[in-house]
Amino acid sequence: MNRFRSSAFVLAALTAFPILAAPVDQAQSIQKQTNQASVRSQKVIDKSASASIELKASIERLREEVNNLEVYRHHLKTLIDSQNQEMTSLVQQISDIKETRQGIVPLMYHMIDGLKQIIAQDKPIKLAQRRERVEKLTALMGRADVSEAEKYRRILEAYQIEMDYGNKIATYQDEMTTSDGVTREVDILHIGRLSLLARSLNHQAFWMWDMQSHQWIHGDTAQLTRINQAFDLANQHIAPTLLDVPVSLAVTEAK
Repeated sequence: MNRFRSSAFVLAALTAFPILAAPVDQAQSIQKQTNQASVRSQKVIDKSASASIELKASIERLREEVNNLEVYRHHLKTLIDSQNQEMTSLVQQISDIKETRQGIVPLMYHMIDGLKQIIAQDKPIKLAQRRERVEKLTALMGRADVSEAEKYRRILEAYQIEMDYGNKIATYQDEMTTSDGVTREVDILHIGRLSLLARSLNHQAFWMWDMQSHQWIHGDTAQLTRINQAFDLANQHIAPTLLDVPVSLAVTEAK
């Protein structure tokens, strides 16, 4: 009888063991899933922290760009106000003078002198072309086969071209002489009159025009990626985007 009971007890214990083991396995599985979830959560946290740092850096860059744009906007406003005043003055002079050769010719010479001053004080954007244009206007004034109206139209056209330099972003190839006296063939980019940059033809170096010293200064190669992006934007190789490039302003322009 006792032997029968012992056998029954052993049988009951063996039967209950799988039942007891199942919750343990389930607990271990839950623990494993919890650990995996914790690892995934930590990765998400790390990624979010990294993204937050990058976002803060981007915000700082954007703030700097906004400040640069504010300076540029103020510069443009000052330039436009000055040009409007000059145009108003010219319109007033034209309306006041008589339609005679004696009255209009001195005004046109005065306007050509004004172009020379603008070119001399400005950044050397397409400098050779601009000087050549003024020389042609000066020569045109001595031609008897060209009417005064046509001469005046050409002068106004030259003023319009000068204004356009301040409103466009464009590239062109030209020669550049650096402060060490070396002349190079380079790609040149101007962003309005805010920034004037030159890049080597192999895209491995760049220079920026310094309005204080009136010379080309070698740029930091760490900025080459942003410089190349600016050239690509000007050449319409990429979609419009914010640019982070060095600016060059005279003291009076930066105020």
